[in-house]
Amino acid sequence: MKNILYITILVITLAACSNNKKLESVEKVIESGDLQKMQDKRTEVQASFDSIGRILSRLELAIAEKDTTLRYPLVTIFEVKDTVFTRSVAIQGNVETSENILIFPEYQGVLSSVNVRQGQQVSRGQILARIDDGGLSSQLAQLETQYALAKTTYERQQRLWDQQIGSEIQLLQAKTNMEATESSVKQLQSQLNKTNIRAPFSGVIDEIITEQGQVVGPGGNALMRLVNLKDMRVKAAVPENYLQSVSKGAPVQVTFPAIQTVVDGKISAVGSYINPTNRTFQIEVEIPNTEEKIKPNLMASLQINDYTSENTFAIPTNCIIENAVGDKFVFVLNEIEGNQASVKRTQIETGKKSGGLVEVLSGLSDSEIIVKDGAFTLKDGARVTIQNVN
Repeated sequence: MKNILYITILVITLAACSNNKKLESVEKVIESGDLQKMQDKRTEVQASFDSIGRILSRLELAIAEKDTTLRYPLVTIFEVKDTVFTRSVAIQGNVETSENILIFPEYQGVLSSVNVRQGQQVSRGQILARIDDGGLSSQLAQLETQYALAKTTYERQQRLWDQQIGSEIQLLQAKTNMEATESSVKQLQSQLNKTNIRAPFSGVIDEIITEQGQVVGPGGNALMRLVNLKDMRVKAAVPENYLQSVSKGAPVQVTFPAIQTVVDGKISAVGSYINPTNRTFQIEVEIPNTEEKIKPNLMASLQINDYTSENTFAIPTNCIIENAVGDKFVFVLNEIEGNQASVKRTQIETGKKSGGLVEVLSGLSDSEIIVKDGAFTLKDGARVTIQNVN
C-alpha cells in the first residue's frame, strides 16, 4: 500500500515538473509564431498527458483492489426474461348449490317414523320418513276391490255386447262405473304416496328438524334439510368496469381460506343484469368437490384472469424510478466484472400491473440485467456492488 502511495506522489510530482517545463516551452513556441512548431508542440503535449492518464488509470485499478475502505453502492439485480404476463381481478364470493332444500310434508298427520339420521348419504327416491295415513290405506284397499268388480262387470258386459246381447246403455253404465272407480283409486293412491317422504335427489341429510311422533302438515315446519355436495358453484358480484374483460370460460383460481383449499375453475355463467344499487353483475364458477370439504355458504376468494400478454417482459415495481413528469427509468448493468458493474439509466414504457410486477412494453431486451433494490440512490454511469443474482 505504501509503495502505491509513493508511486502516486512521484507520478504527480514528475507530471507537475514536466507540465511547468512544457508550459515554458509552449510560451516560446507561441511567441515564435511558427505554425508548424505550434502543431508539433500540441501533439507532443497531448501524447504526454495521454501517457500520464494511462498511468493514473492503472493506479486507480490497483488502489481499488487493495483499498478495503472503497465501497460502491450495494444493489440486488433482476434478469429480464421473455415471459407470459397475466393480470387477475380479486373478488369475494359465496358457495352455493341448487340442490340444498328443506323438505316439507304434503300430508296432515302424525310423523310415524324417521328412517334416516343426520349426516347420512341417501339416494334419489329413497323413503326418508313416513306420516300416519289415518286409515287411508284401508280406504284404498276397499276402492281397489270396488274397481276390480267394476272392471269385471264392464268386461262381461262388453263380451255380451259383442254377441249382440244386452243394451248399449248397460255397456256405457258399466264402463262409466269402472272409469270412475279407477279415478278414485288413483286419487287415493296419490294421497297415500304423500305419506311417504322420499328424497328428490341424492345427497346428505344435513339436519333433522322434526322428530318422530310430532303432528305435521302442509304449511307447517320442515321435516329435514337435504344437501347435495357434488355439484357446487361459487357466485360473486363483479364491478361493472370489468364487464368487457370478464367473460364466460375465463379461468379462475378459487381459494377457500377457512379450509385452506385452492381449486381451479372456469366462469360458467355471466349475468346480463347490472344491479343499480352497487353497480355489479353476477358470475358463477362451477367447482369440483370430490372430497366434499366445500360446504354451502362458505366464503371464497376468486382470482379472475382478465388480461394475458405472451412474449413480453415483466419486472418488479421497485426496479422503476419515475421523474416529476411521469417518465419511467431503470438502471441496466454494463461492464460486469465479478460482483461489480457500472449502470446505465434507461427509459422504459410500461403497461399493466399485477402482483408486484409491471409489464414492460419497450426499452428493455431479453437477458438484460437491471438493478432491483438500491436503484433510487444511483446516478447514470455509477459503479455498484452486486449482492445477488435473481
